[in-house]
Amino acid sequence: MPATTQSEVTVSSRDLENVVVTRHANESLESKATPSESMVETSGVNDGQNVQTATSRKERYALWAGLAIVMLVYDLDISTQYNYLTYATSDLGQLSRLAIITTASSIVSAVCKLPMAKVSDILGRAPAFILTIIILTVSYILCGESRNLAALAAGKLLHSIGIAGISLLATVLVSDLTSRRWRAFAYNAIYAPYLVIPWFAAFIVEAVVDGIGWRWGISMFAILMPVCGASLVIPMLVIRLRAKRAGRSIRVKMTLYQFCSQIDLGGVLLIMTGFAMLLLPLSVAAETPAHWTTPWVSAVLILGLITLCCVYPYEKRVAKSPVAPARYFHMPGVVIVFALSCLDAAGKTCAETYLLPWSLVARHLSVRNASFLMYTADVTQGLAGIVTGLAMYLMKSYKWIGIAGSLVRLAGYGAMLHIRSNTSSSAALFATQVVQGIGTGAIETVFIIAAHVAVPHAEMAQITSITLMAGHLGKGIGSAIAGGIYTSTFRGRLHARLKDGSNTARIESLYNSVTGDLPAWGTPERLLVSQAYSDVIGYICIAALVLSVPVFVLTLFLPNRNLEEDPQSLRTNTTGDQDELSTSIEAQQCRERSQVPKA
Repeated sequence: MPATTQSEVTVSSRDLENVVVTRHANESLESKATPSESMVETSGVNDGQNVQTATSRKERYALWAGLAIVMLVYDLDISTQYNYLTYATSDLGQLSRLAIITTASSIVSAVCKLPMAKVSDILGRAPAFILTIIILTVSYILCGESRNLAALAAGKLLHSIGIAGISLLATVLVSDLTSRRWRAFAYNAIYAPYLVIPWFAAFIVEAVVDGIGWRWGISMFAILMPVCGASLVIPMLVIRLRAKRAGRSIRVKMTLYQFCSQIDLGGVLLIMTGFAMLLLPLSVAAETPAHWTTPWVSAVLILGLITLCCVYPYEKRVAKSPVAPARYFHMPGVVIVFALSCLDAAGKTCAETYLLPWSLVARHLSVRNASFLMYTADVTQGLAGIVTGLAMYLMKSYKWIGIAGSLVRLAGYGAMLHIRSNTSSSAALFATQVVQGIGTGAIETVFIIAAHVAVPHAEMAQITSITLMAGHLGKGIGSAIAGGIYTSTFRGRLHARLKDGSNTARIESLYNSVTGDLPAWGTPERLLVSQAYSDVIGYICIAALVLSVPVFVLTLFLPNRNLEEDPQSLRTNTTGDQDELSTSIEAQQCRERSQVPKA
């Protein structure tokens, strides 16, 4: 064979089987890494290494510019699409089904990140981006041209897959482009447009709906996303082509069975199904907590837990290229991060679920100002994340930043409890949201980076998706807690506050709507209703405060790894004090790369 002229390394199925050693060795924490837990260098991992080590400065600038353009469209999308969906369901006469569509979309968004991560590793970064952009384009066309609820729902579900894919792949590309010290800053900086866009989103939606209509408001993204996506995909394909010509490209020949084995189809399905069966009843109960009393909710929750319990033995004994390797279950850097992501999201969502209706009823804010109140925490979070990234670069570590962020969140929930349950100024209310945003920006940045440095670079995509899935689970838990508190206490507080001025019909009207039978602002009755609402919000804030306590405790046990660059950092993500098992696995991966037979 003309090996000296071959432009890329070709790995046959026989070579693949020879390199990947059997999985059934002892995987205890004390043992060294089993080669079976590492994967042959795939197209995606190879793409990441080529970006790190074999790109010119101009090519890297082109990648950053393309990513910035894509994220600008992404931020505009997530700031406007829900509003267009509201108008769409109303125009189709199906507004009552809006909650069902959003719930299903949220679940799909949560569970699709994991298979997308594996696809990006197997097929490559550029093909994964292309696939995601195609899915998004089809979704925009379906939604924009929908004439019935089924078409609209199908388009929205595809949209959830595409948007989740863009978010995940952007994070993975940032990890390919940056060193560990700069990664936190870059990860937050790509979302910088979100610091500005939300403040103008309401005006954009209003102008579009009153002008070209919601259909074109959605459909115009079918033009924007492919055109802007090309600015990122083209440089990625050019780099991939240059690597192929230089002999740095990896092409793995696999049968369908081997492809399914490499993406760990069984493990992915177990995790996706388990999370879906947990999120579905949690989401439904959050919308209508009375559903907790129905048998199917408990049954689905139990099935979900059983399914997730099957993940560990399957990944340990069956999977050849596990998406959640058994060693993850023993690694503090992974287990603590998973718990942090879940608990932090639960507390944040719990505190914010009824913030909008409370601000409308109890504080008499306009819809615009109430929306600005909601945006304040998210925008501050983005800015705080950027500052946190700079702090990580200077400090070369992250643990103490995480501890400080958790303390800020704890103090913020305490202040929130006081402000939301008492009469205080609007300035104090917005200030509390700023404090919450600072704490959230610090914590969420810390646990993403903590997860990244705990594993080899080849597993970056899958550990990111697992961490984000934990956050989705936490959001479901937080919504369910807030919904349970609201439904179990609000009627009672209305009766207690209104006393003789209440009747069942009026209580139900106030309970189910922020505008139904609401007394005029400034009247004694309106004051009593506001106090009842504030009582309930106070209970919810107590729950959020309780959830924030274990977040602080867990940050104390985070591994305090050094982010200082070492000679291998640009290629392998390995640090001197990285998890021992992951370090030895990555060393095995390097040996495998040198042993892959050339055609």
